[in-house]
Amino acid sequence: MRLFFYLLLLLSLTACKPATPQSAQQRLDANKKELIFVTHNGPTTYFLNGENQAAGIEYDLATLFVKDYAPEYKVKFLLVNSVSEVIPSLLKGNAHIAAANLTVTHLRKELVQFSNPYQETQQQLIFNNETNTQPKNFDSLVGKKIAVPIGTSYAERLGQLQEKNPKLHWQAIKKINSEALVEEVASGILDYTVVDSYLVDVMQNYYPNLAVAMPIGEPEKIAWALPKNADPILVKKVNAFFDSIHKDGTLRNLLDRYYGSSNRLNSEDINNFLELTNTLLPKYKQLFKQAQDLTGLDWRLLAALSYRESHWNTFSTSPTNVRGLMMLTDSTADLMGVTDRLDPKQSIPAGAKYLVKMIDTIPDRIPEPDRTYMALAAYNIGYAHVEDARVLAQRMKLNPDSWNDIKKTLVMLNNPEYYSTAKYGYASGGAPVIFVESIRSYQRILERYQPSHNPGFNFFKIAGI
Repeated sequence: MRLFFYLLLLLSLTACKPATPQSAQQRLDANKKELIFVTHNGPTTYFLNGENQAAGIEYDLATLFVKDYAPEYKVKFLLVNSVSEVIPSLLKGNAHIAAANLTVTHLRKELVQFSNPYQETQQQLIFNNETNTQPKNFDSLVGKKIAVPIGTSYAERLGQLQEKNPKLHWQAIKKINSEALVEEVASGILDYTVVDSYLVDVMQNYYPNLAVAMPIGEPEKIAWALPKNADPILVKKVNAFFDSIHKDGTLRNLLDRYYGSSNRLNSEDINNFLELTNTLLPKYKQLFKQAQDLTGLDWRLLAALSYRESHWNTFSTSPTNVRGLMMLTDSTADLMGVTDRLDPKQSIPAGAKYLVKMIDTIPDRIPEPDRTYMALAAYNIGYAHVEDARVLAQRMKLNPDSWNDIKKTLVMLNNPEYYSTAKYGYASGGAPVIFVESIRSYQRILERYQPSHNPGFNFFKIAGI
């Protein structure tokens, strides 16, 4: 009955404006020259980054598709309030393609056709491990407050579970997204919600009290959706696009960009970081912002780098005499004109300028954010070893301009089979990989909780990440 009700609801929404043969869903408008993607705002779809620019994996995929497979059209995004409005908007003829982190389900396949999938996910039941204990089975969920957004694959899956467990009750809520419900679980308002595994990884960086109770069902595929009467040429191009980016590594790199560092930190790391953002970071925040004014690098990237190096302890000193907030070596301090590495007013701008120097050393052709990731690795281990990893990647027929591939070859530089042929020899290559991935996670947390800074002027113009 729950599934039947869900289907009726979705059909009623789509019926309010039936598609006509000349609607957007059947053919592209030759006059407007626009290819319209319907999506919704969220960390796994479409959002504005710290530079107030559009970002998100669906945004990147749609933009890349139009650039490579439909260059005669301009990409346009139709933002709806929630995932429950995505397919209805598509079927009303308001868009050509739904690019909204849509799971392929039996009910949805009755309404739309899906492209070749580009990602796999596992639905997971999550809970607050500070206020709840982990349930042993689905019977343990009876009487608990469970909610998911209406019109999602989570609602469909819970409906299937309810047929087997009639005492299981849950809510499908309108005009709310999964991220908001995860926050309610983290704050103790809600007992459980269901989300995709990669969103859990992302949200656990912000709320370390979130835990996975159990998987829900079998792994599922994520794909774009098109109307049943979509232009066959467009469908063919979409499928060719996903086949192509899967084979050439572009898809792998995009997934790494948005999710690659999500599960690098454990709950203790995150708790410590969040605590110090309230206690230590305010003492140095203005200096990080001044360093952004000087270099053009986002102050939150610099703060994340500093935290990974010193935990914002200005007196931090390593056994090899690397010192200060930015953990500068003697030679780097001399190069950057630093007389006292323990002085934050010298250390922070010097570390920022040294990172700029590393970025400028990385070949210009390497796109962001990969260029900055490689520069961070060079900050940690030296550019020479990063270059060795790039050469090794080329030998192995990997992409030397992709951080996702360089991560693999850097760790090989501690193996004599590989470092014996490297120009600069042995390197503890795992350390810079952990270094960079941790910084990525810390920066994302800061971007969530700390506002961006608009610099007065820049000496360097560097793409943000």
